[in-house]
Amino acid sequence: MLSKAVLFLSLPFWAQVANAAFGITTTSSSYVIDANSPNPLKFTVNRSSCDITSINFYGSELQYQSTGSHIGSGLGSATVSATQNGDYIKVTCSTSTLTHYFVVHNGDPIIHMATYITAEPSIGELRFIARLDNSLLPNEEPFGDVSTTAGGTAIEGSDVFLVNGQTRSKFYSSQRFIDDQRHCVAGSALRVCMILSQYESSSGGPFHRDINSNNGGDYNSLYWYMNSGHVQTESYRMGLHGPYSMYFSRSGTPSTNIDTSFFANLGITGYVPASARGTVTGKASGADSAFTWVVHWYNDAAQYWTYTASDGSFTSPAMKPGTYTMVYYQGEYKVASTSVSVSAGSTTTKNISGSVTTGTTIFKIGEWDGQPTGFRNAANQLRMHPSDSRMASWGPLTYTVGSSSLTDFPMAIFKSANSPVTIKFTASSSQTGAATLRIGTTLSFAGGRPQATVNAFTGPVPSAPTNLNSRGVTRGAYRGLGEVYDVAIPAGTIVAGTNTITISVVSGSSGDEFLSPNFIFDCIELFQ
Repeated sequence: MLSKAVLFLSLPFWAQVANAAFGITTTSSSYVIDANSPNPLKFTVNRSSCDITSINFYGSELQYQSTGSHIGSGLGSATVSATQNGDYIKVTCSTSTLTHYFVVHNGDPIIHMATYITAEPSIGELRFIARLDNSLLPNEEPFGDVSTTAGGTAIEGSDVFLVNGQTRSKFYSSQRFIDDQRHCVAGSALRVCMILSQYESSSGGPFHRDINSNNGGDYNSLYWYMNSGHVQTESYRMGLHGPYSMYFSRSGTPSTNIDTSFFANLGITGYVPASARGTVTGKASGADSAFTWVVHWYNDAAQYWTYTASDGSFTSPAMKPGTYTMVYYQGEYKVASTSVSVSAGSTTTKNISGSVTTGTTIFKIGEWDGQPTGFRNAANQLRMHPSDSRMASWGPLTYTVGSSSLTDFPMAIFKSANSPVTIKFTASSSQTGAATLRIGTTLSFAGGRPQATVNAFTGPVPSAPTNLNSRGVTRGAYRGLGEVYDVAIPAGTIVAGTNTITISVVSGSSGDEFLSPNFIFDCIELFQ
């Protein structure tokens, strides 16, 4: 007869790890949660700090052992409790201004979370960070090693590095909120993904982006940034952030379609069930159909958005009751704004219409889409530093209307690097009257804004834009407040024949090269 040990070793792996039961094991220092999932998940929460100190999935320990996974850089101390109610386990971690929840459903390899706040954390940002073993989970998805900084040399602050001749930063893992429903870290056998079902209590709108992952050497970080000061354009929202879900899988990439409606029955502070929400439906019209259209709703308490269908029709996500500003975007460029009220249990119909309006165009460089799309280095800027050797020369550049390519125009100009940019164009005698030079920007740094000259005419210095107090272009950001500047050009300034325009960065501040005052272009249009 075989010994019990030999019998155990002869069993397949799934049989060896299946001897588990859904539930909570309480020790003097921790709660151990067993999800009873087919691919076994068991994790440990410290009872005094709320740190996750162990994540064992499919027989592998995934948690970095020197530092836990937690809100911010750790709550330090919290009141921590764990309860089981049928097929659900809830761990509650409370401080004076924050309550964080871990929720597990029987049989699912998922740690669902939600975070309720009544004040912004003193660190100035609200995030969850999972610190995971990068020997088992070395890869970052979907953008790859652009944010893998392990072994690098810092070249800007403590967050931009040079690795094997390429610039890398955790900021280069970002994705627009409207497109970021899932981001992951993975290895050859396992994958952990953050699934984001909604952003209603975050800040920044549909096109905001923030750090998603970073293999920094000691561990691979998987984040959910609920808010931060990283090119933040709005005030922070209080209330419940989430649900958001950390999904553990083997080789497969999990679906983003996760039902968390059961939160309504778990006593989660601030959770608003579908029955207490309303929707907005309608049709958008007027913008250029060459671009995607987005409708966005926001107030002090919540934000929502959706892409429209090809015919402009839309239905909002389920929204908290209230009055909202409703914005219509051509790409990321605002073309209309109105107001709408939402009531619980009802659908409000609200149409919206708008378009880009200028005049009779003499020339246009780029498109009014709220992005630097097509300009030089725009295709690379999200995933590398401006100094990267893979970037094309920043100039100073000269763009000739009618013969230059769009890539001959820089996506950004920097006071100490490539200012000014020069535009040459030919005008007819009928175009020598008064005109407007409209300079669309997407983001400013250190007070950078455009001053234009047209032949012998020098335009005024605009007022300084709002200071977002955050590095942007060097950390893969391009979207700020989207200032648009109009330069009134007197009649007779433009001549029949060849004309020259220069656009320079002006600012009372200074800095070295790519940290000097700068701004990013959206579109430049001369019209009458």
